[in-house]
Amino acid sequence: MNTRCRKNQEERQNHQRLQERIANHPCYCAKAHGKYSRIHLPVAPRCNIQCNYCNRKYDCSNESRPGVTSQVITPQQALERVKLLRERVPNLSVVGIAGPGDGLANPEETLRTIELVREFDPELKLCLSTNGLMLAPFVDDLNGLGVEHITVTVNAVDAPIGEAIYPWVNLNGKRYTGLDAAAILWQRQQEGITRAVELDAIVKINTVFIPEVNATHIMDITRTVKELGVFIHNIVPLICKPEHGTAFGAMGLREPEEWEIDAVRNAGTAVMGHFSRIMKHCKQCRADAAGLLGEDIDLQTLTEQER
Repeated sequence: MNTRCRKNQEERQNHQRLQERIANHPCYCAKAHGKYSRIHLPVAPRCNIQCNYCNRKYDCSNESRPGVTSQVITPQQALERVKLLRERVPNLSVVGIAGPGDGLANPEETLRTIELVREFDPELKLCLSTNGLMLAPFVDDLNGLGVEHITVTVNAVDAPIGEAIYPWVNLNGKRYTGLDAAAILWQRQQEGITRAVELDAIVKINTVFIPEVNATHIMDITRTVKELGVFIHNIVPLICKPEHGTAFGAMGLREPEEWEIDAVRNAGTAVMGHFSRIMKHCKQCRADAAGLLGEDIDLQTLTEQER
């Protein structure tokens, strides 16, 4: 067998192995999203960066947006939620931490929650979503706890573009702004992603499509993260209403049109090399989401009913 054939065979084998690892993960596998449930545990309120599209206030009766939560809970309360959903939904396969801040800006709460869930059921897949600023220092700990699915939000790989998205970054107690903040964030993201891939984690990149800010830059992001060994790229639309209280909302930035998202996803498919490596079924979930994608269960209400 010549070198080229051997390489192609290895690539097919690796792809098959990855498909088997994500087969029951609704956020990584399009075929799984209508069959398997997930739960997000809102144990991480603090964040170490500020994004101009983000406001981490809790929701109210008139508002329910991606990333928000009705309440922050403790690791023990998180475990009880997992147990409750497990009783109500037999196809629970994934437990994730996705905010409402950043999981690794709240490392004690995050790691303790993961430990408790792992002890309760070692078969559940464990996920973490992060901005990546503190991924490198904690990625070995995550690997030791069995976290093999890691999502990193990367909105720019160029500091001048990142500067328009991130007003500040807080690293080890020091606040950075401007180009410095954007450059530091991307450098730290690269380090964390690289190490996660070395440890055989399945890495997903989330990118927020922000018209007039990073829209023409997204293919640069796709090409860059592919070179880092990322498995799948998830390009999601900016959600930006003035009433959300975000900087971009106050600026009057528009949300992208559906055709714009479709176009950039199609272009990304060509870059990533396979349709399954560009996510198209994302629901931009809340930090306390539970159940099937798009068919969430109100676990807070269920918990109150159990008391």
